[in-house]
Amino acid sequence: MAIGWITAFKAIPWGDVIAAAPTVAQGAKKLWTAVSKGNPGTGVGVDAGPQPGDAESRLRELEAGISELKRESAAASELIKSLAGQNSRLVDAVEILRLRTRALLTICFFLVMFSSGLAIWLLWR
Repeated sequence: MAIGWITAFKAIPWGDVIAAAPTVAQGAKKLWTAVSKGNPGTGVGVDAGPQPGDAESRLRELEAGISELKRESAAASELIKSLAGQNSRLVDAVEILRLRTRALLTICFFLVMFSSGLAIWLLWR
């Protein structure tokens, strides 16, 4: 069983995984801080009445919030794209391993059949 894992780990393109790891970690950290921050101060208070200066400040706050949401969305999109690329490479590596395993099992089957046939032939001889 350990040999199977060793073969699986040898087939993974570790250079690509290690090269992409800092980008993924940085994107995940940015996304996590953006989500956990929450910005509770951007909302309007319930007891605040409509005042002339408030509409402009609220508009500026809303525009700032929208631009921050756009930045967070772009960061999340970059992270998802990076993870999708890594996932694709891992799926390709697993597919290669599956094909190699099938070929190895086929070869082993034919070797067993040949050796048992040879053994039977030698016993009858």
